[in-house]
Amino acid sequence: MEDSAGTQPSGPPRTTHTDLVKIARPALIAGAAVAVVCIALLVIIFFLDTFNATVYSVGGKDIQDATDEARDIRGLYAGARIGGIILLVISLLAAAGGAVVLYLKRGTVDEGDDGDEDVDFEDLAGR
Repeated sequence: MEDSAGTQPSGPPRTTHTDLVKIARPALIAGAAVAVVCIALLVIIFFLDTFNATVYSVGGKDIQDATDEARDIRGLYAGARIGGIILLVISLLAAAGGAVVLYLKRGTVDEGDDGDEDVDFEDLAGR
């Protein structure tokens, strides 16, 4: 008996240019969305740092002093600031990469043509 359920693939699956385009569009959208959130986070951190420095200097102290308290206030949001900048750079790179791929492949792929039949309003309404 011969078990043959159909044709078997002759090798590993190969990625095509359409696979790259399918990845590029979500990368562009997600990269842009994360970049906007990171920019908003960095703006909020900037205002919080400014507020903390203003409140600290009300008593006649300087935020640039070498005291432990001033150093703690300056470094309060350092981790969030560094993380926000790193995530911003990564998201901008992803968005730029997606944009470049979509730009280079703009004429080679039929957008939205996945083999399905086009359906208009009359088809949906049953007329």
